[in-house]
Order: sequence, then structure tokens, then C-alpha cells
Amino acid sequence: MRLNELQNNPGATKARKRLGRGIGSGKGKTGGRGVKGQKSRSGVAIKGFEGGQMPIYMRLPKRGFNKPNRKKYAEVSIRRLGQAIEAGVLDLKKDVDANALVAAGVIRRAHSGVRLLGTGKLSAAVKLTVAYATPGAQKIIEKAKGSVTISEAKPVKSDEKPAAPEAKKPAAKKAAPKAAEKPVAKKTPAKKATEKPVAKKAPVKKAAPKKVAPKAAAKKAPAKKAAAKKPAPKKS
Repeated sequence: MRLNELQNNPGATKARKRLGRGIGSGKGKTGGRGVKGQKSRSGVAIKGFEGGQMPIYMRLPKRGFNKPNRKKYAEVSIRRLGQAIEAGVLDLKKDVDANALVAAGVIRRAHSGVRLLGTGKLSAAVKLTVAYATPGAQKIIEKAKGSVTISEAKPVKSDEKPAAPEAKKPAAKKAAPKAAEKPVAKKTPAKKATEKPVAKKAPVKKAAPKKVAPKAAAKKAPAKKAAAKKPAPKKS
């Protein structure tokens, strides 16, 4: 036996049926659809059609119901909890909730909550906050001088807690008074500078019409003198 001689058992693989490849192939012309009829046309899908009678999927009774908004829980056994305590992964001084179990690696995701199951023994007292615990699991934890708190609230991730925005608020308050003090001192001299050029332009406009009046008077005066000189030579 060599590598190039390896092959499947006879009949393990079957060649694909190639339709419409000539009369000699056995599936030419109509391609195995027969002659005429609804099924010989394209775009027809008669799935479960039984000639008009009541199909079997409607004759059979229906059982069960899949709830669309059902909750999914992460299960933790007493044995797995005891292993985490012996490894020193959990902080027993604080309440152990879903986020603490995820951080310790006991469960991968909290989902809608944690359910405590199973039998065994615990070597230390634990204060647990879970969504559900079996009566047997509660007795084991209470026997080890611990406690179990049932909370149906969905666990919130530690990243989603609003702790970061509270630290930014005092920084914004300190910056506000500095921005208000600067514009008060700078805007007052800017307004005075704009008023001065307006006062200088006004007397220039008034002086222009005064110069036109004396020119007209000077031109009319010589015309009167010429008229007075003309009759003088006639008398002589």
C-alpha cells in the first residue's frame, strides 16, 4: 500500500448528475424532467404538495412552544466553585456575583444570570449573588457559614458602569471661569478703535460743498464788469 494508491471504498463517492449534455449521456434534451407538465417548467417548487389533499404536516398535531425572549443562564456547580476557592482566584471578602465569576475564569459569560447547581463540599464561606440556586446547593453553602442572595436582575458588565464620566465633571467646571474673564478686558478697547474713524470722516464730507459756492461767485463777477465798461465809449 502506497500513498498514491489510497482511495475510498467503491460507492463511497458518487459523480454529479450532468444534465443536458447530449442524447448519449442519458440526461439530454429534457434533462430527466419528462415531457410537458408543471414540474417540467422552471420556477416551480412543489414542496409537500400531495395532489390537493390535506398534507401530512397539517394533519399531525403540534406540540411545544419556543419562547422568543427566553433567558439563557450560565451554570456553576458547587465542585467548580470549590476548585476556584482552593486556587485562590476568588476574593471571599467581597460578594461574589456574576462579574466576579467571569473575572476569575469560573464562567466565560454571564448571559442573563448565574445558576448554582450540583453537590459537594466547600472549604470556606462564600457570599454569593446568583439568579437561581437549587435547595441542595443552598444548604451546602449555608453549612460552610456562607450565604446565597437570589437576584433576578440581569448582570451589568464592569465596563458599562458610569464611573468614568463622574471624574471628568470637576475639570470642566474649573475651565469655565477662565474663558469668561478674558473677553471682558479685550472687547472694550476694540469698540473705541472702531468709533474714531467714523468721527474723522464726517468733517471731510461737510467741507466739500463749501468750496463749490465761491467758484460760482467768482465767475459771475467779471461778467458784470464787462457790461459796465461797454456803454462808456459810446458817450464819448
